[in-house]
Amino acid sequence: MSAQTGPHRNNGPRSHAMKRRQRRRRPESCAALDLGTNNCRLLIARPAPGGFRIVDAFSRVVQLGEGVEESGRLSEAAIRRTIDALNVCAGKIRKRGVTQGRYVATQACRKAGNCEAFIDRVARETGLAIEIITAEEEARLILAGCVPLLDGNAPRALVFDIGGGSTEVLWLAINGAGPELIDWISLPLGVVTLTERYGEGPFIPDAYQVIVDELLGHLQPFCEQHGIAQHVCDSGVQMLGSSGTVTTLAGLFHELPRYDRSRVDGSFLDFDAVHRLAGRLSAMSTADRARHPCIGRDRAEMMAAGCAILEAICRRWPVGRLRVADRGVREGILVDLLGRKGDEPAARNARG
Repeated sequence: MSAQTGPHRNNGPRSHAMKRRQRRRRPESCAALDLGTNNCRLLIARPAPGGFRIVDAFSRVVQLGEGVEESGRLSEAAIRRTIDALNVCAGKIRKRGVTQGRYVATQACRKAGNCEAFIDRVARETGLAIEIITAEEEARLILAGCVPLLDGNAPRALVFDIGGGSTEVLWLAINGAGPELIDWISLPLGVVTLTERYGEGPFIPDAYQVIVDELLGHLQPFCEQHGIAQHVCDSGVQMLGSSGTVTTLAGLFHELPRYDRSRVDGSFLDFDAVHRLAGRLSAMSTADRARHPCIGRDRAEMMAAGCAILEAICRRWPVGRLRVADRGVREGILVDLLGRKGDEPAARNARG
């Protein structure tokens, strides 16, 4: 009798039948892709009790919107970087046997004159059908993804997302039926557009204040229209921030040796910490920012712009603290696709 080493293999008809049954039993798998002005992000999830479970994730800084503010077009270099990232996403989608998905593009593609040609090229080279969504749909998806982090006891909420090419601010009423979107704005100012306009720093306080003041001016009409300042004075407003800027500052605040989503998502940042950290980062060189493991090279050059946007929001509406959300459009897509509330955490250490 010979000894048997390794697993027994049977490549006959019964083995093929078993593989077919396993494929049929494979749980539903959904993909959500958010192609922003600065980042390309993918989540793949399966249904789970009370929400969904992330089984794969991908995030890469592609700077698709580089130069769009000035030229009105997506550059060839940005397109090549983005298609390289999208090919990685397409490979993951195939590998995971995704049964349904939604792949969206936001501000850079809304603004670029050659976006339709870009979308056609993506389809040819990656097989992905990218959908350019409106700013209104982007705001809705952000809200859908962030709902689990809202406090049902506060009557009003400000939810914001600082993107590469735009910043969305949502004004909500909270009641027994859940959050109700009262109104929203999409400012055509994000970390990419402001960095291209003002540079990456380091900034002296007066120069940094110029950027903050510009943003305060953009926020003021929305504040006055809805009397938000009075609601803040009455202590009836909560604030939730979804963006790489906010999650990075939370990582710095918690003195994490490297970014850890489980420590950041759902945590709180006091405004004193926001102002202190934002002031420090805006005065640092890009090289010094890049040395911190919670920032890294890809985020370093745009951190000053992100901090200015965040500071303006916190100064316009001094709620006192904000809740940090490492979630947004992708999670909102998954909520739509899977028909659940998205209570499950996203992939460990995936950056939004």
